[in-house]
Amino acid sequence: MCGIAGFVFAADAPRPDSAALAAMTQALAHRGPDGDGHAMVGRVALVHTRLAIIDIAGGDQPIFAGPAALIANGEIYNDLALRAALPEVRFATGSDCEPPLHLWLRDGAASIAQLRGMYAIAIHERGTSNLTLSRDPFGIKPLYIAELEHGLAFASEPRALLESGLVARRGVREQARDELLQLQFTTGRETIFPGISRVLPGETIRIAGGRVLDRTRISALPEGRVESIAEPAALARLDAALEDSVALHCRSDVPYAMFLSGGIDSATVLRMMQRVSDQPVRAFTAAFDVRGAADETARAEVLARACGARHEVLRIDEAMVWRHLPEIVAAFDDPVADYAAIPTWLLARRASREVKVILSGEGGDELFAGYGRYRHAMRSWWRGGRGMRRQGTFDGLGVLRQPPPHWRDGIAAIELRVPARGSRLAAAQESDIAEWLPHDLLLKLDRGLMAHGVEGRTPLLDPAVAAASFLLPDDLKVRGRMGKWLLRRWLQTQLPQAQPFAPKQGFTVPVGAWIAGSGERLAALVARQPGIAEIAAPEAVQRLFRHATGRREQHAAWTLLFYALWHRTHVLDLPPAGDVFETLAA
Repeated sequence: MCGIAGFVFAADAPRPDSAALAAMTQALAHRGPDGDGHAMVGRVALVHTRLAIIDIAGGDQPIFAGPAALIANGEIYNDLALRAALPEVRFATGSDCEPPLHLWLRDGAASIAQLRGMYAIAIHERGTSNLTLSRDPFGIKPLYIAELEHGLAFASEPRALLESGLVARRGVREQARDELLQLQFTTGRETIFPGISRVLPGETIRIAGGRVLDRTRISALPEGRVESIAEPAALARLDAALEDSVALHCRSDVPYAMFLSGGIDSATVLRMMQRVSDQPVRAFTAAFDVRGAADETARAEVLARACGARHEVLRIDEAMVWRHLPEIVAAFDDPVADYAAIPTWLLARRASREVKVILSGEGGDELFAGYGRYRHAMRSWWRGGRGMRRQGTFDGLGVLRQPPPHWRDGIAAIELRVPARGSRLAAAQESDIAEWLPHDLLLKLDRGLMAHGVEGRTPLLDPAVAAASFLLPDDLKVRGRMGKWLLRRWLQTQLPQAQPFAPKQGFTVPVGAWIAGSGERLAALVARQPGIAEIAAPEAVQRLFRHATGRREQHAAWTLLFYALWHRTHVLDLPPAGDVFETLAA
C-alpha cells in the first residue's frame, strides 16, 4: 500500500523539473511513511512512497525487470499463484507487486485481467516514452491523471498534482460541486478540480509521448444474466468464496485488525477471519456520546466474545469531532461529504498505533442487496417503485442561490449504461457499484485510513465473492423487507450471535445532534466562507444552522460545513488552523 505519482512529457517538451517530483513525494508521504523511491529516464518520471506490508526488507519500488519499471499502490492477493505460473522467472524480491511486472512483460496489457487484488499500477517501458496505467475493477485504490500542454501527469491523489505545480488551482468544476452538494459524492471521470480526471475502475490507459493512445476496461462483476440456483448450493458456494477471499486478505508481514460494527457485513468478515487465523482477531468499534444515537457497541461486543476477538471501543464525543474535523476534511482532496468519514478517520488514527492493515466489510450492501432503496427499485412504478437518488440534499430547502439544474446527470448516465440482466434489482446494484461504491465508500476508506499510514482491505469486494453473489436470483438477495438474505442465512449457521434476521439498524453518525448543539456558533462562521458565499445567501445559511432540527436540514447543514472546510483547504490552499471554530474564523 503506497502512493504513486509521475509524469511523461513529449520529446519536444522542456526537461522535467525535479522540484515537481519532490513536491509529489512530499504530498504523498502520508500514504507511504516507510520510505520513498523514484526513477527518471529521459522525460518520464516515477515516484513511489511506501507503506511496507509484504517483503518489508526487499519490497522497495520502483521495481525493475528487463526493459520495464513498475510502481504500484495496493495488494496483489494472488501473488503466490502468479509466481507459480511464471516458473521461468527469477524473482528479485518477495513483493506481491513484482509478478505483475513480469506478467506485463510476457502478455502486455492483457495481463491486467489476471490480477486479483486492489491496485493502481504504472509501468514504464524504459528507453521509450510509453507508459501504462491500470486501476483495479472495483476502484478500491485511487488513480488520477492530468493531461498537460506538454504531456501527462498521474498520482494517487489530486493534491500531489496540484502541489507539484503541474496543474494550476482554478477553482472548482460546477457540475461536480453540484453533485457533491446534492449527492455527497461526485460521479464519472472528471473530478471537482478542472484539469484532473480519474482513471476509472478497471481501466487501463496506454500513453505514448505524453498523450493517451487508448483506454480499455475490465468489469468487477461476472458476465451474464441472473442465474438459477437453489439455496443450499448457493450457501456452499458462498462459504467457499468467503473463506478463499478472507484468507488471501489476511496475508501480511505486519499486524492486521478489523473494523467491527454490529452489522451483517463486518460480522461475516470477523467470523471468517476467526476461521482462517491462528491468532485472536484484533477488532475496533466506534461509539458516540449522543443519547439515542445508533449504538453498535453491545452487538459488536457480543460478536467479539463469540469469536474470541481482542476488542476495543473508541468513544467519540462532540469535542473530539470539532477538534479534528478540519484535519479529517483535509484528508479528502477528492471530496466525499459522507459523515461516516469521521469515525473512519478516528478509528484509523487509533488503530495505527498497533497495526498497518485493517479489514472492513465495505461492499456487502452493494453485492448482496442490503439497502432499502433496492427494494423500491425492484417494484414497477405502478406498484410504488422508484428510481434511486431522485431527491437531492438541498431540494426544496431554499438555501442555495440557484437550484442545481444538472446534478443528477452523472447518475442518469450510468443507469442508461447498465446492461440488461433480467432484474431491476441487479441493475440498481450495478449502478451503485459503478458510482456510489468507488466515489463514496471506497474513497472514504482509502483517504480515512491512508491519512494515518494504514492500509484498508475489503474482502467482500473480491472476484470470487462477486461471482458467488451478484447474479443470485432476487429471492436469495431480498425477501419481503429483508435484504442480504443469503448472507444472513450463512451467518445464521456460522455466527448465530449476530442475530442476522434482526432488523437492519444502519450506521448513523450523530452529526445532526452535534450541529444542532453548536448551530449558533457555526452559523455565521460557515456563512462567511468564500466557497459558501458563492453558492448560498449568508442569511439562508445562518437560518439553516440555527434551525437545523429536522433530518434533512441537519444533513444539508453538515454538507455545507464539510464544503466550507474543504474549499478552504483544497481551493484556497489554506491549512487547518486549529479546531473547526478556529479554522473557520481564521
